[in-house]
Amino acid sequence: MNRSKRSLIRHHQIILDSIGDGVFTVDLGWRIMSFNKAAERITGIPREEAIGQLCYEVFRANVCEADCVLRHTITTEEPIESMPVYIVRADKKRIPISVSTAVLRSEAGEVIGGVETFRDLTVVHELRKELQKQHSYGNIISKSEEMRKLFSILPQIAESDSTVLIEGASGTGKELVARAIHHNSPRKKGPFVAVNLGALPETLCGSELFGYKAGAFTDAKKDKPGRFALAQDGTIFLDEIGDVSLAVQVSLLRVLEGKVYEPLGSTNAVTTNARVITATHRNLEKLVQEGRFRDDLYYRIDVIKISLPPLSERKEDIPLLVNHFVNRFNRLTGRQVIGLSQEAMAAFMLYDWPGNVRELENAIEHAFVLCQGELIRLNHLSMQIVPKDQSMIMPTGLTLREIEKSAIEEALQRNHWKKVVTARELGIDKNSLRRKIKRLGIVQPD
Repeated sequence: MNRSKRSLIRHHQIILDSIGDGVFTVDLGWRIMSFNKAAERITGIPREEAIGQLCYEVFRANVCEADCVLRHTITTEEPIESMPVYIVRADKKRIPISVSTAVLRSEAGEVIGGVETFRDLTVVHELRKELQKQHSYGNIISKSEEMRKLFSILPQIAESDSTVLIEGASGTGKELVARAIHHNSPRKKGPFVAVNLGALPETLCGSELFGYKAGAFTDAKKDKPGRFALAQDGTIFLDEIGDVSLAVQVSLLRVLEGKVYEPLGSTNAVTTNARVITATHRNLEKLVQEGRFRDDLYYRIDVIKISLPPLSERKEDIPLLVNHFVNRFNRLTGRQVIGLSQEAMAAFMLYDWPGNVRELENAIEHAFVLCQGELIRLNHLSMQIVPKDQSMIMPTGLTLREIEKSAIEEALQRNHWKKVVTARELGIDKNSLRRKIKRLGIVQPD
């Protein structure tokens, strides 16, 4: 090697060592040719040990064997940007990094190897955990303005003993809110008893809620306490209260007014001190007007009202919720899934989530079943979530809000700004499309 070439190599090494991100290069045999100081710091492996070694022997990343990003780039000549992976450092500690790759070419333009830059995301992950704590109350996670307002008043609601009515579509987390109120209240040491009134037949509803005495009916061999008795000194959560019959409503009204009830077959009133939290996905005011819900009962339960917005109106919560459920299923399954690819996250942001947070949780569980690696991709998602036109999923470099806005604008332009046709193409309700247009500030050009 002549002097000018050695000088050029030293010059390149000085430049590489001045970069804060780790950088290394490999030849076509996957042996490391260069390794900068940041790469030494992040991996804990000295440059002298790394040079000449096969890259997968140095990094031991989760994608090295099955889905090597550098191999993909050298084979296809397509660069990869900011892909999250894990590596195992010299001290055996597993750390998160993001990698970007590109090909190395000779002066003649031939591919002679590859270059990979990588960044330690350990601090980012810790900050994300702290941020998630700031955007949570109990097991409820959100950073939307409406939910943050709710978080600010939940402590006062929990401290009180007033009856609470929680409104929201199915899957928005009404029971989570009820549990958060209970577990942050003076009653937290008492029981939390949840009852889905919509799932109880009318003939059994009274005995389930208030219990019965031995001999009350043919098969009543002994006394059985009802849910109100089980919730003594605690909280009873009456879910789907809008589904109960008028006869049961009368019994509930008596409990709320006088804190007493009579078990089936008993002539003696029993006192309850259970706090009552109710929830419904129905419009109770409309049911009152139609004569299907007692107005006096409605006014009794409507002391403190909490309205939960659907997930389609708080899309900014999707990344937080995805991270939460990925961590949850990692703990349950013993897996180490990193998260969603950028394309999969874009699909999540474009989808309208009619089943709300519960549907999102199910979507992550579905992906865990199909994903054999450590990154959830488009092919691991259920068909209804992936857009029919995958060109709607934008390339890297955009925020999730920008991805959603751009996809909707393109669909509107394709359909000459006809909202009904555009909503049908996107697979969402026309009213949801109108809300998105307003929220994202989309304006039809003159």
